Amino acid sequence: MNRRGFLAGGSVALVAAAAGNARAETAFLTEVLKRGETSSMRVLRSGRIAFDYGDPSEVSYIASVRKSLVAMLYGPAVARGTIRLDRTLAQIGIDDLGGLLTVERGATVRDLLMARSGVYHPAANAGDASALAPPRGSVRPGERFLYNNWDFNALGAIYEAETGRNLYRAFGEDIAAPIGLEDWRADLQQMRNDTGKSKYPAHHFGLSTRDMARLGQLMLDRGRWRRHPVLTERWVRASTTLHTGAARVARESPFMPQLGYGYLWWVFDSAAGIQRDLRGAYTASGAYGQFITVVPRLDLVIAHKTVVPPPRNVSPQAYLGEILPAVLKVARG
Repeated sequence: MNRRGFLAGGSVALVAAAAGNARAETAFLTEVLKRGETSSMRVLRSGRIAFDYGDPSEVSYIASVRKSLVAMLYGPAVARGTIRLDRTLAQIGIDDLGGLLTVERGATVRDLLMARSGVYHPAANAGDASALAPPRGSVRPGERFLYNNWDFNALGAIYEAETGRNLYRAFGEDIAAPIGLEDWRADLQQMRNDTGKSKYPAHHFGLSTRDMARLGQLMLDRGRWRRHPVLTERWVRASTTLHTGAARVARESPFMPQLGYGYLWWVFDSAAGIQRDLRGAYTASGAYGQFITVVPRLDLVIAHKTVVPPPRNVSPQAYLGEILPAVLKVARG
């Protein structure tokens, strides 16, 4: 065999071995998902479907992933100057049942986006870290991170007050329509006030996994959809910049040790010992196993969902510790 033939044969063998490895890694990922309670997952690589599991068209509750969607919705309003991040609750006219304290009304829109408002008024829904809140009035706005549903719900009310637009209608017009969400229906979205302790209800969203993946792709492409600007690159960067490091999150409002916080997005913190591929990555996260994860270094988007009810759960530990590493192995090929 001449040298050229030897090299050609070797290349074929290497390609075959690589293909075999990829099949094995994909099979392992599928097995990981089958062992748990994942309803569906879609992985996009370079904008193309690289992996599908379950029914990506089923629409269901996405829990706190809603918060990252609201961060996206703020982008066009901030770019137009309709919403100013330095405006305070007092200037906007935000108050609540029983009254906010004077110090609380000094919180800015930016403070709320960073979950650092210092407003510890009861929220309209549970599922946050408000049990860790210090006494009301003891913290100035911007000083302390607390994953607090009051902040997130008030941001929905602020959006509507400042823009004069219904939150869901605006999402449909500014984001869903431009990027062609396939299963978006405004009439399926629902505001809820479970506790009656606040004027500001939670703005819940229902989405399909494939539409969650499209939203992740929009973020990965820095706010552009097929060359058309939907969000500004500046807003995408600001939303996914680490404003509160993982160490501080762990001290003040613990979640997952490798995650810090941006504007309503969880951000992988390189100071927390994350693997190299996750530097610059970020994720939306919701109860029971709802995630939109963006990994720019691998040109990768992961949309993961459980359908509830009935009760199903993929914990953040299972997703970040088992599913995400398995996806990264498949992506590396």
